Order: sequence, then structure tokens, then C-alpha cells
Amino acid sequence: MTAQATGTMPLMGRTLTDWARVYRAGGTPEQELPALLAQVRAAESVDGKLKYGSAWIELASPQQLDEQLAELQDLLAAAGGNTAALPLYGVPYAAKDNIDVKGFTTTAACPEYAYQPDADAGVIEVLKAAGAIVLGKTNLDQFATGLVGTRSPYGAVRNPFNEDYISGGSSSGSSVAVSSGYVAFSLGTDTAGSGRVPAGFNNIVGLKASKGATSTRGVVPACRSLDCVSVFSLNVADAERVLAVAGVYDELDPYSRPLGDSPLKTIRRLAVPVNAPWFGDDVQKAAYEQALQRAEAMGYELVPTDFTPLFELAALLYEGPWVAERYAAVGEFMEQDLPGLDPVVKGIVTGGKRGEQGANLGSAVDAFKAEYKRMDYVRRISQLFTEVDALFVPTSPRFPTQADLQAEPVQANSQMGTYTNFVNLADLAAVSVPADLRSDGLPFGVTLIAPAFSEPALLSFGSHWQEELRLPTAPVLLGKREDESVVVAVVGAHLTGMPLNHQLSSRHATLLEQTLTAKKYRLYALANTTPPKPGLVRVADDGAEIIVELWRLDKAAFGSFVEEIPQPLGIGTLELSDGRLVKGFICEPEAVASATDITQFGGWRAYIAQLNN
Repeated sequence: MTAQATGTMPLMGRTLTDWARVYRAGGTPEQELPALLAQVRAAESVDGKLKYGSAWIELASPQQLDEQLAELQDLLAAAGGNTAALPLYGVPYAAKDNIDVKGFTTTAACPEYAYQPDADAGVIEVLKAAGAIVLGKTNLDQFATGLVGTRSPYGAVRNPFNEDYISGGSSSGSSVAVSSGYVAFSLGTDTAGSGRVPAGFNNIVGLKASKGATSTRGVVPACRSLDCVSVFSLNVADAERVLAVAGVYDELDPYSRPLGDSPLKTIRRLAVPVNAPWFGDDVQKAAYEQALQRAEAMGYELVPTDFTPLFELAALLYEGPWVAERYAAVGEFMEQDLPGLDPVVKGIVTGGKRGEQGANLGSAVDAFKAEYKRMDYVRRISQLFTEVDALFVPTSPRFPTQADLQAEPVQANSQMGTYTNFVNLADLAAVSVPADLRSDGLPFGVTLIAPAFSEPALLSFGSHWQEELRLPTAPVLLGKREDESVVVAVVGAHLTGMPLNHQLSSRHATLLEQTLTAKKYRLYALANTTPPKPGLVRVADDGAEIIVELWRLDKAAFGSFVEEIPQPLGIGTLELSDGRLVKGFICEPEAVASATDITQFGGWRAYIAQLNN
């Protein structure tokens, strides 16, 4: 294989859409990925060895990459050469080094713990089957214990924005691998915020889906009853596409759950904390206040809310038997006197055997008492969500420096978990998205939190937020480069399951949401069209809300998509019921003279169903 890529696009900082574009233009994984790996190795190595404090613990060797590329060719052959059948075809990603990848060593950031897994973790299996390629294993807070990114014998992972500040943990390496543009996405794990805090500190998206939504089979446990595999990406659309692949039920994982339906369809009312703690970080506070102003300007209603039940639930995570669950995972190993054990992590995990006051945190009695408390808080939190749609919080209330962590390693870590520690205990889903940079140029993230299985609504909010802020996709490498994509509303034959939907799926378009137009349109069944097509016409009065789907395409794919649209249809600007303006299908008014008004059906799918009855 050659280390020379054929594409003109920079190797680093590519999104999923960018990779698809490169391959459509004639590039191949065999050409592109060795060249990318060579660039990453050059950036992260000194004299052939990974730097101390690198994002990586192990990068793929040429042989490891060759083996994966050969497997990819077998998958492609089985798909009849159709790359569209592999939704992550040739996309490089990184896996946190507590997730098993066959052929790579699993260390959990402890050299003495290292082992060679016999099989891929469940989540790795499905990603590989979709065509994704593991570029390497990433650094982490040892045994996924910490929110700081400094508790590793391989070195504190450097924050690419400012090395004086922490990168966040425990999924530090996975977040920095994405923020630095090395990979399109990465996997972390999240027990108390490890899939969100690093996202906020690195200006990327961090998706912590519902417990059990992604398999944890083959993951070194922290608290197995709470652990989730999380996704980091450069934009919301990519996180959604990865979850669509990774979020499958794993019958071999006893904690796996099928993604269920959520009653939450649209997010409008956001709970925001009253008297929010900032622990002296006024710059972080100012950034959150700016985010609140932006959310209000976007039309969201902010509801000042007492977060006391959430904070009290969060306290159980490190004051109750869930510390004993960490001991159950790796405690006996950590009782040893080994040079590679981080002393802070060792103190936390072995503290799960007996509490500071001598109370046996591992006793069945204490476990049941804590579970009773947890369920009481969960009930109270469920009541909160009858009044608001989601929580809108800072991903972290402070952004510590490396020096801060040296001075107070445990206290600072606890403070950063203020808005994350309760999420898994309460069985909630969350997504962290970048907001405007702080006044000092450092990243600032906000997190949206809602009940389990609310991922579609959370991601829809994230897309709206990202569109409004016009966020760069890889700011560390690409400056102010904007996401090169277009959102288009489809109303008829291009809907999911309809005859022309392939024109979207073949271009790697992503379904964002189903929603409604403003009450300003009428829908017509056009005459003499094959397949049958509707026409959407804006009217001055007597309009109605019509069901549409929003799809995201990259700009090049959007251009070729528009070329296939026949008259009297075209693409114009549609107004949605929430006031957003998007590109969408429109119809020349002259065409409705011979068409049938079907506005009363509220959408094309209902009309087609009536025809088939």
C-alpha cells in the first residue's frame, strides 16, 4: 500500500460526509487510510514512540490496518460492490482503551492489566460490519475513573486548544482524537459524565445515549449497571449516524435494551438551574449566560428550576454502593502494589471496600438502602419532566487547569460532575454540543438532558443549535470552516420508504426529524406523474400544516440531487411550524389546475395509505 492519498481534501478533519465524498470521487480506503495513519503517527510520536500524554495508547500498525482493509473488501464483495450498503464504509474511528478490539491490546490505562481480547466488543462488531476502520486505542483516566484526563500512567492527555488546561476525562484520548481531526468519530464510555465533559472541553459533540442503547459487552466495567458506550463526533449529524449503526440490541449483553419510542417529540421548554454553582469560574458562567440568551432568541422557553433532587441523587454515586461496584470490577486487582496504578484511582476504587467511616459500602443492606433513595429521586425527577421537555445545563461548571488538578485532584473532579453524575443514575439520555467559545478563546459546551430513549428529540435540538451557531466542524485544524451541508424538507415520494427515497440514501443523506410546515401550505396530488408525486404550494390564506421529513446532505450531493427534480417541482425555501426556514420541495402554482387537493390528509403518506385501502 502507498502512503499517498489521492483525494484533494485534507486528510485530517474529515466528517462522515467528507469521507463519503472522497470515496465517491474515486478515492479508496487502501489509498486514504495509510496516508492518514502516517500523518497521525507523525503528529503524535517522537522517535517512533507515542508521546507521553498522547491521545493514543496504541495506533494501528500497518499489519493491523491491512487486516481490517482486507475484511472491508470481503464485506464490500458480499454487498455486491455497493458501498451504500456499508453506512460507515472506510471511515476511520478510535476506541477508548477499555473497549476490546481484536488484534489490539486492552489496557484500561494500566500496563500491568493489559490483555489480548479474543473477540471484538459488541459495539465494535457492529461498527466493523458497517465498514468502519479502527485507527487505534485511546488514552483515558485509568479504569475510566475520573472526569479529568490526567489519571493515566501514559500521561495527561493534552488539550489541543491550550495545554495549560485539562482535556477532560475519562474519555480524554477519544475526545482529543476527534477534536484534533484525526478521526471522524470515536467511542468513549460514560458512567458519570465521561462521554460529555471531554466534549465540552474540546469543542465537539458528545452523545451519551440511554443505558443499554449501545452494547457494553467487551467493555472493562467501571460501574456495570450504569456504564454506557458514548460517541464523540465533529457534528450532530455524525453522532446520529453512528448511533443508528451502534444502537442495536445485543442479546449477549444482559444490560442491553432496544432503543424504544419516546413520547418526547419536540423540545420547547428547557429547565435551567437557579443559583447554579460555578466554583469561582466566572468565565464559564458568562459563557453559559450567553448560551441562555441564544436559546431564548431561538424560541426556546427557559424555566428556572430547583435542581436540588438532581444534585442529591448525584451525591449517591460516590457516597453509596456504586463505589463498591467499581471495586467489584477491578478492586482486587488494584489491591496489588503495582507501579502502573494511579494513586488517586486506587484510593477511589479500593475505598469501595470500606468507607471512610468504616461503613461497609459493599454490604447488601447499604446497597438496598441506596437503591430505595435512588428510586425516590427518580420518581421526583420524572415529575420534573412533566413540566419541562429537557434540562439545559453547562456541560461543566468550571474548566480547570492542569495546576488546579494537581492542587485538588478529587474536589475539582467532583465539581465537574455537577451536571453529569446524576444522569445515568436517573436513566436519562444526554448530548453535549459546543456553544460559542469563551471570552478567553477556550471551548464551552452545553448539555441537553431528557428521559431515556429521547435521542431523536435531543439530536433534533442539537441540529437546530448547530445550524443556528454555524459551528465549525474541526476548529483546531480548520479554523472557521463551516459544516458543508444542506437541510432539505421532503414531502412526498422521497419520504422514508417511498419510491424515490433512494435518491437520498444513495447520497448518504441523514434523516434528522419528521416535523410540520407552517400553516401556510396546501398539498396536491399531481396528475400523470410516475411514481405518484405531490405538489406543495404556499398560499396567502386557508393554509394548513403538512408533514415533512428533514434530511441532511452535503452540498455536492445536494447539487446532484436537485438536478434530478423534474418540473413542475423545484427547491425553494419552506417555513416550518416552529419558524425555521429550510430548503424544501415546492411546486409551480400553474400545476395545481389539473391536480387533486389532498390537504385534508395532512401529508402524503396518509393519502397514499387511503389509495391502497
